[in-house]
Amino acid sequence: MKYNIDTINKSEYQEVVEVWESSVRATHHFLKEEDIAYFKPLILNTYLDAVTLRCVRNENKKIVGFLGVAEQNLEMLFIDPDYRGKKIGKTLLEYSIDQMEVIKVDVNEQNEQAVGFYKHQGFEVINRSELDATGKPYPILHMELKK
Repeated sequence: MKYNIDTINKSEYQEVVEVWESSVRATHHFLKEEDIAYFKPLILNTYLDAVTLRCVRNENKKIVGFLGVAEQNLEMLFIDPDYRGKKIGKTLLEYSIDQMEVIKVDVNEQNEQAVGFYKHQGFEVINRSELDATGKPYPILHMELKK
């Protein structure tokens, strides 16, 4: 299946956050409920405006996967759990590398599926942080695209 990459309007941010939350609940089992509650308004009110957003939509124009890029860093890549395994993440990642010059990504170390995905796509771990960007105790792997 060939997916079209689309832009996201600010009026669709709530829909984006819904994809984010369902994706996080399906893949970030290490997060506590209060962590999700902490990040949700930050995503909606701060993080989405700080990145260039792109998405894949289903046949009903509903967003089923999205990414956010800032300064060649893939800041977010989330797929609706009902659409996982359909190459949407791979399509978005390849687009971000080819069209947005992405060379770096930070990944929760405990999200082993994501770490494996990025390694399979040509990224390697170059560094590790004990805490995430908000100071929470979720180790982050800093990955870079192999040349």
